[in-house]
Amino acid sequence: MTERMGRVTLVGGGPGARELLTLGAVDALRTADVVLFDRLAPYEVLAEFCPAAVHIDVGKQPGHHAVPQEEIEAMLVRHALAGAHVVRFKGGDPYIFGRGGEEVLACRRAGVPVEVIPGVTSSVAVPAAAGIPLTHRGISHAFTVISGHAPLTASEYEHLAGLDGTIVVLMGVNALPALAPGLVRAGMPATTPAAVIERGHRTGQRTTLAPLAELPEAASVAGVRSPAVIVIGEVVRLAAGGDAEAEAALRRAGEAVAAP
Repeated sequence: MTERMGRVTLVGGGPGARELLTLGAVDALRTADVVLFDRLAPYEVLAEFCPAAVHIDVGKQPGHHAVPQEEIEAMLVRHALAGAHVVRFKGGDPYIFGRGGEEVLACRRAGVPVEVIPGVTSSVAVPAAAGIPLTHRGISHAFTVISGHAPLTASEYEHLAGLDGTIVVLMGVNALPALAPGLVRAGMPATTPAAVIERGHRTGQRTTLAPLAELPEAASVAGVRSPAVIVIGEVVRLAAGGDAEAEAALRRAGEAVAAP
C-alpha cells in the first residue's frame, strides 16, 4: 500500500441524460483516477469529464452480472488502497436499488474513506419525462417505489393495493405477468391506469399505456424491454388521453379539493 490513502466516491448518474447529472457528480468525475461504471450510467460523458482516468465496465445486464458484486467491492477497495480516487458511477441514485449501501459498508470495513453523491432517481425522473406526476392534488397524495426483482407475497400485494396512491416499479418488466394479476387479485381495480416507460430521458423513449389488467399483454405486444419504469395509478390519466382528457382530469381533481 502507498503512503497516500485513496478514497471512493459513489456517484449517482441519474436516468441517463447528461443534463440531469448533478454538479457534484461532474466534480467527482473530473478528479477520478479510476471509474467503475454500470450500463445504466451515462458513461458517454466519461470521455469528456475524466479522459485520463481508467474506465472499467462492470455493467450488469438483467439476470446476468458479468462482474460479481463482491468483486466490484474488492476492486473499489483495492484501487483506493493503492492511492486512487475511485468513482463508482451508477445509474439513478446509489441508494435506490443500486447496492450502494453494500459498497459503502465494504469501504468502511477496509478503512477506506467513502462519500456518496446522490443522483436523480429514475423512479421520479422517468415518469416525469412521460408527463406523469407521481402525486397530484386531489388524485394521489403518496407514491411507493418497489423493485420488480423479488416476487411479492400475498400480504405485500394487499398492502400495495390498499395504499390508494401511485405505485412505481423499477426493474419490473419481467415481473409484469405476475405483478398486474397479483394487484388485481388483491383488490386493485382492473381498470386502474398503468404505463410502462422505456428508456426514459434517452433516445428511443417510449410509453405503453393500458389498464392494469391488460398491461402485461400490451407490453408483450409492444415488445417492451428494460430499462423501463412501470407506473400504476390514477395519475397516469394525466398523460394518457391527450390534452383535453388531461385538462378534464385536472379540473375534476381541483373541484374535488375545493369541495367542502
